[in-house]
Amino acid sequence: MQTLVSMVEPAGKEKGCLSYDVLCDLEDPHAFSLIEEWETREDLDRHIRSERFSVLLGTKSLLAKPLGINIHTVSHSEGVEIVNALRGKGTSRIYLK
Repeated sequence: MQTLVSMVEPAGKEKGCLSYDVLCDLEDPHAFSLIEEWETREDLDRHIRSERFSVLLGTKSLLAKPLGINIHTVSHSEGVEIVNALRGKGTSRIYLK
């Protein structure tokens, strides 16, 4: 959670970032969501390729449950496969909800 909170202000200053918030589940203080809103898909893609996003992905080894990533756009939803494709990685064992 400390890593996520430390990312809010700098990510919010990135080109095209409309909002960037960390939310904690009221019933489970160990469950949290990172909600991001980007002006364009290109802005989001640039963020996913960034060093800052690498730090976020680096925290997944500390999680009790597998990391879930869902990307929703006006036209459709995508999952972690787009993150891996943009970062030049093969598929991984990250399970989506």
